[in-house]
Amino acid sequence: MTGLLKACRGVWLYRTASVACTCVQQGSMPALASAEPHTTPSVTTGAGGTCVIRGCVPKKLLVYGASFNEEFADARGFGWAEVQPPHDWKTLIANKSKEINRLNSVYNNLLKNAGVAFFEGKGSIVDANTVKVTRPDGSTETMRGKNILLATGGHATKLPIEGAEHAITSDEALHLDHLPDNSVLIIGSGYIAVEFASIFKGLGADVHLLYRADKPLRGFDEECRVQVAENLGKRGVILHPGFLPTKIEKQGKDKYLVTYHAGNDGPTQQVEVGLVMMATGRHPNTKALSLEAVGVELDNKGAIKVDKFSATNVPGIWAVGDVTNRINLTPVALMEGMAFARTVFGAQPTEPDYQNVASAVFCQPPLATVGLSEEQAIQDLSGPIDVYVSKFKPMKSTISGRDERTLMKLIVHSESDRVVGCHMVGPDAAEIMQGIAIALKCGATKKHFDATVGIHPSAAEEFVTMRTRTRRVEGKGSAKL
Repeated sequence: MTGLLKACRGVWLYRTASVACTCVQQGSMPALASAEPHTTPSVTTGAGGTCVIRGCVPKKLLVYGASFNEEFADARGFGWAEVQPPHDWKTLIANKSKEINRLNSVYNNLLKNAGVAFFEGKGSIVDANTVKVTRPDGSTETMRGKNILLATGGHATKLPIEGAEHAITSDEALHLDHLPDNSVLIIGSGYIAVEFASIFKGLGADVHLLYRADKPLRGFDEECRVQVAENLGKRGVILHPGFLPTKIEKQGKDKYLVTYHAGNDGPTQQVEVGLVMMATGRHPNTKALSLEAVGVELDNKGAIKVDKFSATNVPGIWAVGDVTNRINLTPVALMEGMAFARTVFGAQPTEPDYQNVASAVFCQPPLATVGLSEEQAIQDLSGPIDVYVSKFKPMKSTISGRDERTLMKLIVHSESDRVVGCHMVGPDAAEIMQGIAIALKCGATKKHFDATVGIHPSAAEEFVTMRTRTRRVEGKGSAKL
């Protein structure tokens, strides 16, 4: 073991394996320490990180499970007999856990086959070149390396209100032993909140979504936010915009009384539910790393400060992913990690590129986006901005009878003709947006979109047939393209 550690050119405090394998390809032999071992009833090891174990992947599997409810309902219009089979939550969770265990093994094998030394335990910084790992059994291992990369991700947080201990977070939601017979209250309005509202509603629960803003999904294009809220409401999610929770009281098994009010001095209201979930943000995992031992600087949210190459203020210590609170998306963390590997071990100084990063919210139907929202374009760009909007009933809904609209939107910088933003709320939005993200990355113009022949009949073709401008707005920024 000592010989291996002496040969290492880096020690990584990690929640993912891909970058460690890339470092091997670049000529480094890293040692990888899982800084926060994952423990659930079904998964006890942490290779794969937050996304694979307690984030995007298991959540998407639950999204798939919930979507069958919609398919059963829509089938009637196509001549299928009406059917609403019972759902077995335990089967879904067991099969989800089986798949996560499989993926966990895949990542462990990737590390092993790449020659990465993997240590399961809690990692902490001793000095600028030394990491101590405390294993679950209490034993410790000390490692030294020329470089230390921190990629410890983030963790779900709760609002500091009375009775907060009675609420679950997304971590627990992914392995509940049952869904309550009555309703679920979700506090929050971001990605996780609206996604789990769709999941629980699709799987048969009555769902309340309570949030302090006027619309869900702050930071997304305003028109898309309105459409998502409308779709959630039409699918039966009870929305409570403009409210703040103040207390959660447990009144028995699967029975909670939640008190909330509008604004700072609004009237107090209460709702009784069988489960309370807080989806109220995530904080960087930095507290247990002993960063103060070497003076690594943090920002006011506890995230690690880094420069354009992901280097901290301490030579030899680097950080990528959610722990730096830049763009908190798994593919972005991977991109940052690859840039780090090229910079440190490939002799190719590489900055992460945050332009035109696509993302999706897997509510039902999903939202997907790339580039600037209309509001961001007005704020950042100078000169006229052309906005193209199409809102229509999807072809499938014309027969199924589902009362739902798809929204598609292009933001175009008029002087350069560059498409600077693309947004969609509707079926298959994420799959469509991934392809459009490539076009925007290549600097596509509206003329390029107009010259592209559409695939018919499809929703995606709407993006290349929007010829009539919906409105023109004036940019208030200084950026020119």
